[in-house]
Amino acid sequence: MLKKFRKNQKGFTLIELLIVVAIIGILAAIAIPQFASYRQKAFNSAAQSDVRTVRTNVEAYFAENYHYPN
Repeated sequence: MLKKFRKNQKGFTLIELLIVVAIIGILAAIAIPQFASYRQKAFNSAAQSDVRTVRTNVEAYFAENYHYPN
């Protein structure tokens, strides 16, 4: 005969699993736009650093050769 309810079974119910998946989805929806913003800021900072490096190298070239490179 089938037992409808087993009190000694261990595990998670479907509702508990759905709640956990929903919470993870909400957290991901909040975190992904923030992550994209941080990536853009890092890219901009790296580009500015590269421009400063090029400027320093061009000025060093001018100091040695008394003219700017073509």
